[in-house]
Order: sequence, then structure tokens, then C-alpha cells
Amino acid sequence: MTSRTTNQADVIPLRPLPTAADPAPHDVSQDLPRGLPPEPLWRDLLGEVLRRERRAQGRTLKDVSDASRISMAYLSEVERGRKEASSEVLAAAARALGLSLADVLALAGERLVSLTAALTRSRSRSLGAAGGHRPVGAAGPARPAGPAGPMGGVLLAA
Repeated sequence: MTSRTTNQADVIPLRPLPTAADPAPHDVSQDLPRGLPPEPLWRDLLGEVLRRERRAQGRTLKDVSDASRISMAYLSEVERGRKEASSEVLAAAARALGLSLADVLALAGERLVSLTAALTRSRSRSLGAAGGHRPVGAAGPARPAGPAGPMGGVLLAA
């Protein structure tokens, strides 16, 4: 065996590989009923938050790149949702923007809740009342909410 073959790893695809009958790459949005937007990706939401905060401060990509010690090209990829940034990279970018990692994650979480609610409303309208998916909270028997909230110590609000 050559060193080239020994360094190759088995790759498990996350999406189905295209077949001869389907030469185009698989698009996850094709799995949804027509006219419905795809689920938002976490990397897109984090990138949106970082870019929105940077622009709100009137700062350039180069400025934040220098302050965070993240290459400008990589930071741009993160902002555009092209790269899954590590927690270290996100924390460095957050600090460069004067935020904590918790701030960035909370802002992305708020955006996810907002988009998911809009997506759920959109799906409900397109599926109609004749059958379709019920909201997550509608499945199963109702749980009594204690003094700390429905999750037993964690109160979630949208």
C-alpha cells in the first residue's frame, strides 16, 4: 500500500449520493411539499447574527477578522453559512464584536424560533386541516406544568 491509500478514510455521505437517473445533487428542500421553505440551518443563523452585528457596528470584515484573529476568508465563509464554525471560532468572533458566545447563541436561537414559527404556520396553511403534521406540543397527553414551567425547571418562551 502506498501512503496515499493508507491515508484515505471511509466517508459516510450525509445525503444520498446521486444516481444515474438523478444527475443533479440532492436538494433537501425537494423532500418538502412544493412551495414550503426548507428548515433553517444553525450555521446560517449564526452567520446571519455575526454579519448583522458586525454591520450594525459599522465594522468591516477585515476589522473583525484582525480583532478575532480569524482569517478574513474563513470569517466570510462563516458569515455566509458556508462553514460550521467551532465554538472557539464563534467565541473569538463574538468577543471581537463585544459580545459573549452566549449572546450570539441567544440571538441565533431567537431567530431560529422566529423562523420555525413562520415555517410551522406556512406548513399548517399548505397542509390544511384535513390532515398533516400536528405541532410538536400537540402530541401525547398534556403534562401538568409545575411552578418552574412545563419542562420541569426550564421555562421556554417564544
